[in-house]
Amino acid sequence: MNLHEYQTKRIFLDHGIPTLLGDVAATPSEAKTAADKLGGRVVVKAQVLAGGRGKAGGIKVAANSGEAQQAAASILGMQINGLPVRKVLIDPAAEIEREIYLGITNDRAARKAVMIASAEGGVEIEEVARRNPTKIVRQHINPLYGLRSYEVRDLALSVDLPRPHWETFIRVAQKLWEVYQQNDATLVEINPLVITKDGKLIGLDGKMSIDDNALARHPELEALRDHDVEEATETEAKTHGLSFIKLGGDIGCMVNGAGLAMATMDIIKLYGGEPANFLDIGGGAEAEKVSAALGIILQDPQVKAILINIFGGITRCDEVARGILAALDQIEVRVPMVARLVGTNAQEGRDLLAGAHMITASSLIDAAEKAVAASKGL
Repeated sequence: MNLHEYQTKRIFLDHGIPTLLGDVAATPSEAKTAADKLGGRVVVKAQVLAGGRGKAGGIKVAANSGEAQQAAASILGMQINGLPVRKVLIDPAAEIEREIYLGITNDRAARKAVMIASAEGGVEIEEVARRNPTKIVRQHINPLYGLRSYEVRDLALSVDLPRPHWETFIRVAQKLWEVYQQNDATLVEINPLVITKDGKLIGLDGKMSIDDNALARHPELEALRDHDVEEATETEAKTHGLSFIKLGGDIGCMVNGAGLAMATMDIIKLYGGEPANFLDIGGGAEAEKVSAALGIILQDPQVKAILINIFGGITRCDEVARGILAALDQIEVRVPMVARLVGTNAQEGRDLLAGAHMITASSLIDAAEKAVAASKGL
């Protein structure tokens, strides 16, 4: 889950990282009020979870509150990489002397977090890595010892940071590590971390990505979720306790168990089809949950066939069958459905579905072949 800039910077301030943070506005008049509070030059920034805000015209400098109001009017409602801008952040403008990049992310190969710094701040770090990789320096962080001051000094030296700023830089880096750990983040970055003309080291922009699997420990972060960046069906699936990810194919999949769901998608691909989704209904899914899952799959207009693959261990096949029948009573299904039920009460489940004129399969291979053929109208 990604956080907006203003949300990230609030967390930074809570941890003692120096940053500039004004007010968030949802209307041009609110933007004018926020600019009036700050006085002087301000920056109006689109709050949208997409890169390239500046190039898209989503960041404007305003000399006064009137210009801030006009800038907000032009930014609010615009689309940046397909996402609507619903809020703008009104920040005080800074006199910048130099820009640096500083961030922490996961290094899966090293099985450690890694702090990344670059003398080229203010641009996307991926662009720096592509264009001038020697400008990027890395420092892995030992999870037992944490980030040590001498390691940060090495980074400061590598990005040619003036020595008078080293003490503040060390403090900022260690606080960033604190933010990363305490929020179960997969990425935290300050871009740019600037030296101002009056000699201060300040983070002007911030970004955070949170591990979705850790959100149960952070309800305060879950509340910050922006649903504009999520598929509506994925959001709906969460309300039913379903693990659902929308894909780009045309064969809907409903499976119990993440491993079996992956295998089902693989075998669909093997036999020439394209899965439309990953959907795990869980190990003990009752009829109501199965009905909800089927309804979510059928919301996708690209779906031309549905493959239901159930291994009845904890989940009883007859219970899944009842869920399917319940869904058929509520939803008009215009695509063929292939069902493979194996395990606990499998025969009872097959008998229940027989009356619904569904296509049944004796094995996963048989089910995949029939689903692919059905999606192609064969």
